[in-house]
Amino acid sequence: MKQFPKQTALTILMVGCLLAAAPLTVPRLPRFRVSEIAALVDFTSEKTPLFPLIPHVPETPPIPLPHPVLPVKVRKAPVSQVSALLDDSNGSLDQFYAALRRTEHGDAGAVTRTVHYGDSPTTADLITGDTRVMLQQRFGDAGHGFVLIAKPWAWYEHRGVELSGSGWQMLPASRFEARDGLFGLGGVSFTGSDSAHTEIKFRDPTQSRFELYYLKQPGGGTITISADGRLIESVDTTSEAKAAGFYPFSVEGGASRIELRPHGNIRLFGITAEKPATGVVYDSLGLNGASVRVMTHIFKAQHWTEQLRHRDPNLVIVNYGTNEADFADFVDHGYEPELREAIGRIRAAVPEASILVMSPMDRGRRSGIGEIETMDTIPRIVEIQRRVAKETGCAFFDTFAAMGGAGTMARWYNAQPRLVSADLIHPYPAGGKQIAEVFVREIEAGFARFKLR
Repeated sequence: MKQFPKQTALTILMVGCLLAAAPLTVPRLPRFRVSEIAALVDFTSEKTPLFPLIPHVPETPPIPLPHPVLPVKVRKAPVSQVSALLDDSNGSLDQFYAALRRTEHGDAGAVTRTVHYGDSPTTADLITGDTRVMLQQRFGDAGHGFVLIAKPWAWYEHRGVELSGSGWQMLPASRFEARDGLFGLGGVSFTGSDSAHTEIKFRDPTQSRFELYYLKQPGGGTITISADGRLIESVDTTSEAKAAGFYPFSVEGGASRIELRPHGNIRLFGITAEKPATGVVYDSLGLNGASVRVMTHIFKAQHWTEQLRHRDPNLVIVNYGTNEADFADFVDHGYEPELREAIGRIRAAVPEASILVMSPMDRGRRSGIGEIETMDTIPRIVEIQRRVAKETGCAFFDTFAAMGGAGTMARWYNAQPRLVSADLIHPYPAGGKQIAEVFVREIEAGFARFKLR
């Protein structure tokens, strides 16, 4: 009989000893009930995914979207302290309110006119278009107002107006291409000859009082004006020297289509459309890429003064700041004197008009992956505008606070549907309407206070 190997026996003995000692050295695992197992496998990480899924919302952007869609985290920025959205203290809007009261009473010829200068959101008649509609619903519709004679930018729009033109050389003041500084009331100069043509269609065919804004000049040609296919007049623009020209004309019963055809060298600025009724006219004068320096360095002072005086507004709105926000050093050291100079020029031109400084909207920027914050220059611009308006006897409307203050563009971009495009600057129509509703509400409240005096 063979003996069991000694080495194998020792190995078996050692394994047995280890197994016997295990309960003394290893802690016993807790027992789990069946109901507790789900809690072990169903957990949420405390870390946010780097690229969380964002549901797609169909949309039609008013402008090309230059940035890719990124997820968003909101970083809060300090909100400026405001006492009111509209500061019309010290009678800064009394002349405007007095005109509104005459319009409200239906006094003969009582038309309240506003000219609203702004940058790219105004170019698309955002905010201004809704403001025009709401004020005209409240006080009466005296006509559309000023419109350019062609589209300098693809997104140039006016509510209720269809504009088409060809053959024009278009020179916006914001690009400073017309070196003589002659840009008319609306800030764009149009030069053309026999090959040029403009057609302006009005949704409301009761517009019957029109006025062509043009330049008289040496060697100037003629411009033929037609309404609904009927010849109205041929206007001779020849003059010994350059000078502002205005040609008023009426169309009995109104017109839905105005055509302009030049013969020879012509330079035009725009056209106004009004009605023979009491009410409000609201001119939307937007320039893409504009800043307050357009008023102080690009518009020729004498020419612009003539344009403003001829239009004879009851209220002039200065609504810049979006483009200045890119230049922090200018905001801190150069913006205030420019704003004061612009206000001074307006007051010298139309001393009987009220002036309202309207702040820029919030402007967002992406500071990192998935992070949107308010540009820190925006609140600084708003505070400069508020103080300068107060010190110069102007009214002030805080658009930035009216739309929600710091972080608004992040919230608007996350909204469903979105209220702002991916550049975090240009609102969609629904966003513009929200601002217009607050603005008109504040104007009506100020008007009510004025009537109680």
